[in-house]
Amino acid sequence: MATVELRFSALPEHVRTARLVAAAVARRAGVDEAVLDEVRLAVGEACTRAVGLHQSAGISAPVRVSLIEEEKLFSIEVGDEAPHTVPGDKSPGAHGGADGADVETEEDEMGLAVISGLVDDVEVTAGENGGLIRMSWPTTPPATLVS
Repeated sequence: MATVELRFSALPEHVRTARLVAAAVARRAGVDEAVLDEVRLAVGEACTRAVGLHQSAGISAPVRVSLIEEEKLFSIEVGDEAPHTVPGDKSPGAHGGADGADVETEEDEMGLAVISGLVDDVEVTAGENGGLIRMSWPTTPPATLVS
């Protein structure tokens, strides 16, 4: 299992770099060429979401991206360190308690909906210590040359 790890400051200008690296590693891993645009878009959306969460929570820790090549599967994990709350939680300080938080929650849900529309195999986990979006695509082994 080969893994490429990328960490970047939670700044929007670094999202493009993450997208380019993800597409290059996905291509090398054997992800179908027709799917690479979806990989780029999904990674961009997940990284933009993580950057937004870090910035709105005042977190200086970097956004984490892991590109994992397994047998017949390529996965990308985008992790943040922003505290997440249970949907519908209206307690003080929780998303959903103020108008600004409602807008943030709607944007967050929209981003997750876009990712779900682009990626068939997506898993989202979140808790007090941050969240993780794991996206996976099938790979085809490179053709071997027979001489």
